Amino acid sequence: MKPISNAAVLARFGYALSDPTRAEILMNLAKTPQYPADLATELGVSRQSISNHLSCLRDCGLAVAIAEGRRARYELAHPDLAHALNDLLGVVLLTSEGHVPHP
Repeated sequence: MKPISNAAVLARFGYALSDPTRAEILMNLAKTPQYPADLATELGVSRQSISNHLSCLRDCGLAVAIAEGRRARYELAHPDLAHALNDLLGVVLLTSEGHVPHP
């Protein structure tokens, strides 16, 4: 199997962040692991939509599902991703005119 290039890995990360709902999911998971139903309620989207976005995030290697009986709890695939997401957000906000930060 051919190794994946650094550029391909970054492109996959960029694809995951290219959708606002997926970006919101990642920022929520950076705070604490969550269940899909709770994410759907918090973000105001359907459970089917959350399921599709979580599948994408799993496929991109950014989120993992932890089985808990009949439910699955989602968390970031690696703890350092939370730090990386916050750093990236900070840098991007520096260049975003007119942005009003949210807590």
